[in-house]
Amino acid sequence: MAFTTLTFYAFAAILVFAALRVITTRNPVHAALWLVLCFFTAAGVWMLLRAEFLAIALVLVYVGAVMVLFLFVVMMLDVNFDNLRKNFRSYIPVGATVGILVLIEMALVVIGSRADAGAAPVPSEGSNTRALGRLIYVDYVYPFEIAAVVLLVAIIAAIALTHRTRRETKHQDPGQQVKVRRKDRIRLIDLPIEKKE
Repeated sequence: MAFTTLTFYAFAAILVFAALRVITTRNPVHAALWLVLCFFTAAGVWMLLRAEFLAIALVLVYVGAVMVLFLFVVMMLDVNFDNLRKNFRSYIPVGATVGILVLIEMALVVIGSRADAGAAPVPSEGSNTRALGRLIYVDYVYPFEIAAVVLLVAIIAAIALTHRTRRETKHQDPGQQVKVRRKDRIRLIDLPIEKKE
């Protein structure tokens, strides 16, 4: 069995296991950490397929932006943070497991790319990024546009769900702030000078 095939099977097993842990774990922070592992593993599979642009985009967009958004949403939910802080040490094994698996995956991709250097055929018309762009924006333009509309609807729904008025929220009125004059903001008090005798 070739090294790349063995690496693919290892990545596939890690990806399936991490995806199962995302949906079966009860703690939302643990689920977010397992989802990070899913994204890194999928990026590793893309690297094995010589689609470096997709792998880097997956890591930058999903791990860098979407996971931060997920964690903000988890923090915006009315979760009892005292229990989360009390069990903070329970995150260490999950975080360490995810980190170690990500490091192992990156090492396997680097070793595999050096072992199979020159094995993948290079497209004659240019890089795989150009071929990917031509495929998305020419052959699959309508599914791409439908996916963009679905994501736009999801963004609007997320904003509508989280934008609710709360009693404890204090609001400022910029119109009233502009109307304030200097004498309304500062009051000078003339105090008599006290002399020490």
